[in-house]
Amino acid sequence: MDVSIKNIRKEFQGAIALKDVSLDIRSGELIALLGPSGSGKTTLLRLIAGLEFSTRGSIYFGGEDASAKSVRDRHIGFVFQHYALFKHMTVFDNIAFGLKVRKKAVRPDKMLIAKKVYELLELVQLQGLEKRYPSQLSGGQRQRVALARALAIDPTVLLLDEPFGALDAQVRKDLRRWLRALHAQTKHTTVFVTHDQEEALELADRVVVMSAGAIEQVGTPNEVYDHPATPFVYEFLGSANVLPVHVRDGHIRLEGFETTIATHHPNGSHQTLVDGRGELFVRPHDFELCDERHHAIPGIIRMIRSFSGMTRLEIAVTGLERLITVEMQRNHAKESAALAVGARILIRPRQFGLFPSRSDSAAKSAEISQIHPHLRVIQDGAG
Repeated sequence: MDVSIKNIRKEFQGAIALKDVSLDIRSGELIALLGPSGSGKTTLLRLIAGLEFSTRGSIYFGGEDASAKSVRDRHIGFVFQHYALFKHMTVFDNIAFGLKVRKKAVRPDKMLIAKKVYELLELVQLQGLEKRYPSQLSGGQRQRVALARALAIDPTVLLLDEPFGALDAQVRKDLRRWLRALHAQTKHTTVFVTHDQEEALELADRVVVMSAGAIEQVGTPNEVYDHPATPFVYEFLGSANVLPVHVRDGHIRLEGFETTIATHHPNGSHQTLVDGRGELFVRPHDFELCDERHHAIPGIIRMIRSFSGMTRLEIAVTGLERLITVEMQRNHAKESAALAVGARILIRPRQFGLFPSRSDSAAKSAEISQIHPHLRVIQDGAG
């Protein structure tokens, strides 16, 4: 079942939670809504489920407007972070619950319900535990029971709200792999909310990065990580060095240096470089060491640390308030005998993102709002 979200806006007592959000989810797709607290991801999930209703905008299931439909009529499977299992019911009865409470005309008989439950127990790898109660299960087992209960009703769409948030790190990793394999079997259209970047990048077919009630970027895990569309995505997904630069005549220069860092965007991009102040975003592993000053940044190593097969350098550069972080494979670092605290070093960005200076943008917005106050109202209203 495909889901189409059209210009959804949600307000809570005048506070804007979602700002005219639009998103198309393909049938059978596993989508992650990723963002920090307050970004609007859980609100969007609850709107899809029918647990909340939008201030304006529409939600379509398979081309049919479902905006006014109830949770029951949307036929949604919902898995909560804290399981929400019935403590007084066995595993069997928890899974069977959604089938047993159906109206008599569409309720399966006891034999069909039992058949369905045992099939799901096998699917979620909990055979033999059907007579246990939730208190007799581990956190990971309880979450699988919750998932089986959601799947029992053959939902049109499966929604998961921080499904692994209450579990420890190792169990989360195991369940992520398991859920990915399960999705390959069931092929349900699935949307899950998370603030865990690793979880989103490992599990999802596409990632929806959200901030302040709006969508910053939608793309495959590789697209959003390797080619962030905004400064927020660069800084939220992994770590990034932010370098103040000047762009002039198609050349990018670090502030305070005449040396050209680069003359084009990486990966063959031919985007026009607009003259003015900018910010260069470079991930630590996207720097390389070099022996010549051409397109290089000179610095002094202030710290060296090795961990998990990687070596991390902290490099001081004249004129920069923050140290530049560079990461490389540990065996590569061993080959560089010159790496030592206090040593001079040359680094060059292999891949980067270039955006207009945010301080300039903020100053320009403030200037516009002072000259034309009504423009600020219009911008805020449009989200």
